Amino acid sequence: MNTTLSLKDRLNHALNGDIVTPPVYLVYDWFIMNRQIDWQRLFDLGLGRINHTSLLEIECPHLKIEELVSNNSKYKKTEVRWITDIGELHECTIDGWKSEYLVKTTDDYKIMKRAFEDVKFTPTNKYFEESEQTLGELGISIGQLGQFNDIGYLRTPFQVIQIDFTGLEQFSMDISMELPELMELLEMMNAQMLDAFNCAAKTKAKHIKLWENLSIETMGPDLYRKHLVPIYNKIVNILDISGKKLHVHYDGKLHLIADEIKKLGFEGLDSLTPPPEGDIGIKEARQLWPEKFFWIHPSLTWDALPDSKITDNIIQLIRDAGSGFCLQLSEEVPPNWERTIPLILKTINGYSH
Repeated sequence: MNTTLSLKDRLNHALNGDIVTPPVYLVYDWFIMNRQIDWQRLFDLGLGRINHTSLLEIECPHLKIEELVSNNSKYKKTEVRWITDIGELHECTIDGWKSEYLVKTTDDYKIMKRAFEDVKFTPTNKYFEESEQTLGELGISIGQLGQFNDIGYLRTPFQVIQIDFTGLEQFSMDISMELPELMELLEMMNAQMLDAFNCAAKTKAKHIKLWENLSIETMGPDLYRKHLVPIYNKIVNILDISGKKLHVHYDGKLHLIADEIKKLGFEGLDSLTPPPEGDIGIKEARQLWPEKFFWIHPSLTWDALPDSKITDNIIQLIRDAGSGFCLQLSEEVPPNWERTIPLILKTINGYSH
C-alpha cells in the first residue's frame, strides 16, 4: 500500500478488505466535542476522525419533548418530559447517568406507543455533505438514523427500549413475560425502522451504523435470536439493494452469539474490544469472522502498561487483524492520553508488514 495516500483513502482501502500500511487510527466525533484535550496535537500526529451524521429528518406529530437542565457545584441534572395527548413520561439524568427511566409502568408503554405513532421519515443528505466538506481527507462520515440527541432510531427498537427507555431490570421482567403493551410497541417500532432504512438507503452515505451497545450478557442468545436476528436480516436486505453497508456497535462480550454474527450480513463490527472488556481476542475474531470489517478499540487497561508492552500489544493486534480493520477511540479516551495515544500513533506509523 502506498503510504502517500490520504487517511481517507487508506481507510477506504481497508474497508474494501485490503492490507493498509500504516493502519488507520480514528476518534469518534463525540469525544472531540466532549473531551477537552489537545486534539489538534493528536490530529497532527496522524489521528483521524469519524463523524456520525443523520440521514433522516424525523417528525413525531403526537410527541412534544421538554427538557430542563440544572447545574450545581456537584453535578448536572437533566429532566425530560415526553408529552402526548394520552399522558406524559418523565426521565431524569445526573451527569449522564439515568436515575429515572421514561417507562416505569405498563401504561407507560401505551404512552410511548402513542408518542411514536404516525412518525414520518424524510431522507436528507444535508448533514452528510456538511460532514464530508468539513473532514476533507482526514476521516469518514458514517450515517445513522437520527441526531445524537434524538431518541428512538439510533439502535434497533429492542435495544433502544431496553437501554434508553426502560432500563435493564424492568425490561428483563417485561420481555420475559412478553408483556402485551411492550410487544405492541416493539412490533410498531420494528416496522418503522424498516421504513427508516428504506429512506436512508436513498442517501449518499455508503456506511450506516446502528448503536447497539450490545453485550450478550444483557439478554442471552435466545432473545437475541428471536428479536434481533430477524430485524437485522431485513435491514441488510434493504441496504444490499442500494449497495449500502451496515455496521453495528458491538462493544461487549460476544462469544455466545459468534455463530449468529457469522451468518448475519453485517459489513462491520464497531468498537470491537479485546479482553478483558470483550471476551474474544482479535486473532480469534478474525478466524470467526474472516469477511467482516473490524473497528477495533484497544483495551483501556493497556493505558497503565509500560510503553514497550503497549507497543507490543498494538503490533500483535495489527498482525492478528490482518486486513479489513482500523483502530479507534470509541469507548473512552485513556486517562494517560498524552502518553498513550501518541505512542500508539508512533507504533502504527512505524509499522510495516
